[in-house]
Formats: sequence, structure tokens, C-alpha cells
Amino acid sequence: MYREESDWYLYFAMTTMSINIAMCKHSSSFPSKVSPSSGRKPIGFGYRAGGSMKAFKPNASSTDANNVEDNSVTLVLLAGGVGKRMGANMPKQYLPLLDVPIAVYSLRKFATMREIGEIVVVCNEEYDDVFTSEKISKPLVIARPGAERQDSVYNGITKARKETKLLAIHDSARPLTDLEDARRCFEDGAKFGAAVLAVKCKATIKQANKDGSIDKTLDRSLLWEMQTPQVIEPNLLKEGFQYVKENGLEVTDDVSVVEHLGKRVQITEGSYYNIKVTTPEDMFIAERLLNEEPKLRCV
Repeated sequence: MYREESDWYLYFAMTTMSINIAMCKHSSSFPSKVSPSSGRKPIGFGYRAGGSMKAFKPNASSTDANNVEDNSVTLVLLAGGVGKRMGANMPKQYLPLLDVPIAVYSLRKFATMREIGEIVVVCNEEYDDVFTSEKISKPLVIARPGAERQDSVYNGITKARKETKLLAIHDSARPLTDLEDARRCFEDGAKFGAAVLAVKCKATIKQANKDGSIDKTLDRSLLWEMQTPQVIEPNLLKEGFQYVKENGLEVTDDVSVVEHLGKRVQITEGSYYNIKVTTPEDMFIAERLLNEEPKLRCV
């Protein structure tokens, strides 16, 4: 049962998505195949930054050739959160989404990537079997969550094998990640040392004073909403965590520790499909997207 005040939001959001998906499937601008003789390179499509379904090419920052070695990336899948905003009797990442636990979508999907060498799942002991019962082709390691997100991430990266070249931190509550987006983020991480999937901010953002009054309007063209995976070289991430710990800092995402070092973090443009399932409304949207776009399932 969804809250009455959300009915209009749900109707508007899903109607808009349905129209955009239908346009993308039936428009001649989005060929399902490209003739070898046409001279055109295939392009993908997704609900991209800019607010509509449109064709896109990979970031200019990404190279045409994949520069990430096979089995060189360790995925750290964060699945230890409580998820109070969902109002369910279990953490949101274990709720069934079309009969599959939300966290399992990411486990199965990333396990199909040639770049992934192992998956470290950070979860409470009572949910170990959700992951260990899955028949995936990659080595699976379990780590325990800490008091805060940054503690959980640290516990996860300490379990990574020594030879890993990149650490990819991913929220298990993001089941709709497009693997091509993730692959481009890996490439940017390898090239720049740190990269993060993100989308351009569509809303007008105000900076407020402590008394609740508006201080100023921020330049929306410079604002990006961070997603996951967030991809960082192991030594850089460990150096960042050491700095954060020594200075008593708290961070809410992983590339923030790199920012504190004054090092570059590259944005890899992602998709608005890559939502974090946090509320009942998000569950409704995720179910609809999975039904409309089977490629997002990969399960």
C-alpha cells in the first residue's frame, strides 16, 4: 500500500517513463541493429542526463579500446544497511523485486563481467546465505559491516586480493545498473585513478541558511548526482581512508576520500535508470523499469 500523497508523483513518473521508453523502442532514431555497410558505429540508449531517452556515445574521457584487464577489478558490494525509510521488516536490499532479492541483481550482473576478478559482499551474518547460495562464476568473499558506511567500505576493501588493480564500490540497493556504464567507469578509473558514475542534476538546488531561509541558488549546470559504482585504485583509496581517519572526517560516498587528498576524480556519465531503491515508490518504479527493459535484469 503506497502513501496517498505519492499517488500523483507515481502516476506522473511512470507515465513519463513509459512514453520515453515507447518512443525509444519505436523511433527510427534508435535502430536495433546497424548494418556493417552503413559506416555507423552502434550506439546505446538510456534515460540519460538531459532528462529524456536519447542516443548517447561514451564519455570523451573514456578510450575506445577497453584498457581494463580481465579479472583486475574487485567489486565491493555493500549490503549491510538497515534501510529504515522503506518501512519494511527487513533491510531494503533483501526485499524481493520481481521475486529476486534486490541485492542479488547486482551480484549476478557484475559476476558476468570479464573485468571482475572477485566479489566482496559486505553483509550481516544472517544474510550470508542470500549470496553464498548463488552459483556465480567469480570468487565470493564475505566481510562484515561497520558502524558507518565508510567503516563498511574499509572492511570490504581489506578483504580484496593483493593483486587487484581497481576497487569498485557498489550499493546493493542499485539493481538497475547498466553494465556498459559500469565498464566505462572502470575505464575512467584505470585512466584517472578514481571515477564515479553520476548524472546531471535536473532539479533546482538552493543553498539554505541555518534558519531555513534561502541563501542562494546553485548553478545547476555544475551539479551532478553521484551514483555507484565508484571506482578507485586500491592504494589511493587506502591513502584516502588513512587521511580521513587521522583527521576525524566523515564521508558519505567513497570518492570523497580521494577529494580530501586533493586528487582528481573523473565523472563517468551514467543513466537515470540507475536509481537507489530506498522507498516504496522506488520499488514501484524499479518493477516497472524491469518489466519494460528486460536488459536491465541480467538475472
